[in-house]
Amino acid sequence: MAKKQDASNGKIVDDGNTNTDPDGMHVKVYSPFQTYFDSPALSITAVNETGPFDILPKHHNFITLLNAGDIVIHTAQEKHTIKIARGLMHVKADRVVVFLDV
Repeated sequence: MAKKQDASNGKIVDDGNTNTDPDGMHVKVYSPFQTYFDSPALSITAVNETGPFDILPKHHNFITLLNAGDIVIHTAQEKHTIKIARGLMHVKADRVVVFLDV
């Protein structure tokens, strides 16, 4: 975890970011009964009501409902494709969580 200074009291605290790859982000895709992906990644592509979009490291906080289609996750070594019926994506502090079958 990285450290930061709390502006209200000046104390040094953890920033809560558990991402250990400074050039990437952590992506977890899961449903109530199965985890499909849980590793560092360089990008993730999905589709919502407005169309396809990409999430890259340092993305602003973001939440959206996902439409049926493919989620594509790029890592340093390979590309992972997960076909979904629907889902919910939450992005915060270089962590992307995708809840499927919600």
